[in-house]
Amino acid sequence: MENTPQVSARRLRELVDRFASKRILVCGDLMLDHYIRGRVSRISPEAPVPIVQVRSEDHVPGGAGNVCMNVAALGASVSVLSVVGAEGAGETLLADLHHRGVDTSAVVQDPERQTSQKVRVIGEHQQLLRYDRETTDTLPRRLEARLVESVAALAPRCHAIIISDYGKGVVTPRLLAAAIRAARKRRIPITVDPKIEHFKRYKGVDCITPNMAEDWAGMRLMPQDGEDAVRELGWKILKTLRAHSVLITRGEKGMTLFENSNVPSSLTHIPTQAKEVFDVTGAGDTVVSVLSLALACGATKRQAAMIANYAAGIVVGKLGTATVGVPELKAALA
Repeated sequence: MENTPQVSARRLRELVDRFASKRILVCGDLMLDHYIRGRVSRISPEAPVPIVQVRSEDHVPGGAGNVCMNVAALGASVSVLSVVGAEGAGETLLADLHHRGVDTSAVVQDPERQTSQKVRVIGEHQQLLRYDRETTDTLPRRLEARLVESVAALAPRCHAIIISDYGKGVVTPRLLAAAIRAARKRRIPITVDPKIEHFKRYKGVDCITPNMAEDWAGMRLMPQDGEDAVRELGWKILKTLRAHSVLITRGEKGMTLFENSNVPSSLTHIPTQAKEVFDVTGAGDTVVSVLSLALACGATKRQAAMIANYAAGIVVGKLGTATVGVPELKAALA
């Protein structure tokens, strides 16, 4: 049986008002998103490619960094645990995060690793090329040990832990186990924005927030159409991971929440709140950020999913990687 959520807007706004009193720990892969923008007026005589006359360059934190920005934009405190390189990109990334109020004291700079960097070349508002610089090798034991120690040290002063796994080597099985252990000891929620290849590692978390493509691929299943297939998949993920809940994001179809409960209302479908969709970039980061903050404030999983759904509806109506602030989120909840 599918349950339709009945929660007062007043209750949801009260939860959002509590965001500023919370501190969130984000563990995951930091990236630097670098944009090179310019004008295209001719094709190169050397090869059939456009020549971009560069007009501007800018950069923003990506990956787990975008999760941090989402949390900070909602007024909460945020600490991040990760590994970056010791080169210019790493320094720029840490400076950007620090400027946004993110505590980066637990980020390890390793001169033997490259900071994950995605460089996008954009001509006349169209992306022409992307090139990446990164190290995806497994973390050396010495770095992994430092992160494990930091999780145990930071968790006691945090109200939730977010695992932001982009598969760049930071979220190792040992670090994930340490984060889950710390959350259980502290009795705080731990949520995961998953990586397909690591899907079955996230056993015992409070909530995992995959999209439909990640669901099917993560479970090594061929995609199927229809609501029955979605329901069967959600329950299968919940059972396999022994998670407390699974929140499947479904684009224009909204979200479906599966909770580990024997009562019929443990399945909840939440219709989308997006009025217009311009760009879905970073929407998953917004969902896991808002969901985690709401859980940290004492929301039920259904209430947290509803607030996250409203937040996602706002950010997909903005161009580029975007965040949502408390005033516009509360206005949407009115």
